Amino acid sequence: MGVVRMHEDELDIDVSLVGRLITGQFPRWAGLPLRRLESSGTENAMFRLGADKVVRLPRHPRAVDAIAHELRWLPRLGPALPVGSPRALGRGEPGDAFPWPWSVYGWLDGRNPVPGALEEPALLAADLAAYVRALRRVDASEGPLGYRGVPLASRDAFVRDALAQLAGRMDTAVVTKVWEEALSAPEHTGPPVWAHGDLMAGNLLVTGGRLSAVIDYGTVGVGDPAVDLIGAWCLLPAAARGVFREAVGAGEAEWARARGWALSIAVIALPYYWDTNPPVAANSRYVIGEIAAETA
Repeated sequence: MGVVRMHEDELDIDVSLVGRLITGQFPRWAGLPLRRLESSGTENAMFRLGADKVVRLPRHPRAVDAIAHELRWLPRLGPALPVGSPRALGRGEPGDAFPWPWSVYGWLDGRNPVPGALEEPALLAADLAAYVRALRRVDASEGPLGYRGVPLASRDAFVRDALAQLAGRMDTAVVTKVWEEALSAPEHTGPPVWAHGDLMAGNLLVTGGRLSAVIDYGTVGVGDPAVDLIGAWCLLPAAARGVFREAVGAGEAEWARARGWALSIAVIALPYYWDTNPPVAANSRYVIGEIAAETA
């Protein structure tokens, strides 16, 4: 897959630019092989540096704050997690025509799981549940509000706007019904807990069918934990959802909110990335289809 430009205010980032940034700010790594990684990611451009490093640069202004956010909270969260997490090796500063901070991390082996084609669905479901439980156990008393730790109702206007754009492309009446059912679920009333906020396939790495690492902590924060159950529909087949739900211990209200989160993320992304990022659009259609089938 070639480089995809998805945002009107997205910068052009190429190997030449990244090489100059590395040479200027991390001269000890100058001359290491550098190549752009193929990715359907929407927020950051990724470049492999040598054999054991990866460079991440925000594509557009709205992705910039996540750099400092991730670098602040990962050292606190990573040691408590049962799988690998990114290890920061350096923080880059604006320079050489690139106006924002950027970062260098250690390379994590593995590959992204493919929804609908998992090697070990039940085992992966258990691994993902173990990760969610471990993250929730970290002291959240001083944690920042999660990007998606807010009430589901805060998404309503965005979902309905996206549905209006999708009219004629899909059965929006069915999706609207499912969305309104999710909105009727009781809100989270317990204490806020840590949640990654974006446990999509693109942010998970597997080895031998098992979860080996979770990446991209730009949305991590505290709030309603339901958002971290989106993998039940964004990743797992129907036969493995029960394993995941039981292992996490999700009740009816949390499960309903989680389904709403998965649906809202997919619906909002679909019209935006329909033409500019076909893999993201295809995944959104997959999620919407899984939820519609489950609730039919």
